[in-house]
Amino acid sequence: MKTQTIPKKHIVVIGGGFAGLNFITHLFGNPYYRVTLVDKNNYNYFTPLVYQVATGFLEPSSISYPFRKLFRGRDVAFRMAALRRIEPETNTVYLSDDGALSYDVLVLAAGSSTNFFGNESIRKNAFALKGIDDALAMRNALIKTLELASVEKDPAERARLLTIVVAGGGPTGVEVAGMLAEMKKHILGSEYPELKGAGGAIHIVEGSPHLLEPMSDKSHVAAYLALHELDVHIQLNTRVVYSEAGQVHLSDGTLIAAHTLIWAAGVVANAFEGIDGQSRGRGQRMITDAHNRVQGYQNIYAIGDGSIQFGDPAYPNGHPQLAQPAIQQGKHLAANLVRAARGRAMQPFVYFDRGDMAIIGRTKAVADLFKHKLHLGGFLGLLSWLFIHVASLVNYNNKIKTLYNWTVAYLTRDQALRMIFRPGTPEHRGRTKQAVPRENAVV
Repeated sequence: MKTQTIPKKHIVVIGGGFAGLNFITHLFGNPYYRVTLVDKNNYNYFTPLVYQVATGFLEPSSISYPFRKLFRGRDVAFRMAALRRIEPETNTVYLSDDGALSYDVLVLAAGSSTNFFGNESIRKNAFALKGIDDALAMRNALIKTLELASVEKDPAERARLLTIVVAGGGPTGVEVAGMLAEMKKHILGSEYPELKGAGGAIHIVEGSPHLLEPMSDKSHVAAYLALHELDVHIQLNTRVVYSEAGQVHLSDGTLIAAHTLIWAAGVVANAFEGIDGQSRGRGQRMITDAHNRVQGYQNIYAIGDGSIQFGDPAYPNGHPQLAQPAIQQGKHLAANLVRAARGRAMQPFVYFDRGDMAIIGRTKAVADLFKHKLHLGGFLGLLSWLFIHVASLVNYNNKIKTLYNWTVAYLTRDQALRMIFRPGTPEHRGRTKQAVPRENAVV
């Protein structure tokens, strides 16, 4: 007598970042669900290290990996598209490739995007650091600016070209400011001898009284001293309010002549048509119950940056929009859906805070571990930062490449990834036997 096979329920996951990927990998081999991932990119990437791609210390392949290779041999389908609209009444999602998918369970793990707080001047003139495309655009622009400065004859204009303002004193802002300051201090003079003594400065502007505001007082002080030692100009209790024509305006009336503005001052959850406005909370985040089920829906869940959950007693205002909550929510929801398929009750999500950390420049880092009970600084902080970031990369290929690049950078204070790559123009695509014009060549 044949055993009747029960059809697997279909889970559609929107977004393959920390939350989505951990959710999917913790369903590998389960007998109850098949999964389809929808993502606008065909690769996963490690968000906390995007700034190192932007500053030329890591190559994109060191922090990214293709989804199809990750899912090889697994009961996971992949669709490269963006979500356009959800139709909860018919359990259908409509995608940017004009296709549609039906689901039994929908998991929204689409993360967040840069929040410019409605400021159009900043949106048009600042670099964001949310994805690989952002990082490559910023890297190309920074190198191009150095080339422009190297032939500029006017000292004031040259100094403006070499001045960078970083808006936001959280981990991303502190880390990118430190990395840029290291480049200015140790690389600029050797590779661009014509820029020695040319001026320019790195500024970091933070609206709160401290750098790394959510971290401990020891980390506040250590970050300030480390950046100050790297000659970074630090302005606290101040915001960037306007940017245009190479001028950055601050809330205290200060005007900085700067060619480059890097925006690291906030994120907003990605929102989609079809989710009722009553189900959204602060920053467009979807309000969820203790099981990450979106308020008002029975089979739609949200995890990661796009979710806000008020049921965790230690976080009455919701969990921070960081990697660890996203990772833990992804794993927990996968376990809960397997529990439900087995007829068992779901368990409420409780976030375990493993701590916060940031690296400042080449040799210094701060770490507040285990709910800020343990502070590490200096070399120990650096080792903990390196270990956790290498361990968190998605596969061994990424780990080895990243560790190698970091070792080279640490020993030599240098990296060999400062090249501008431009895509070929349409009229030159496919001409494999003809020389590439100078404007499309590698600089």
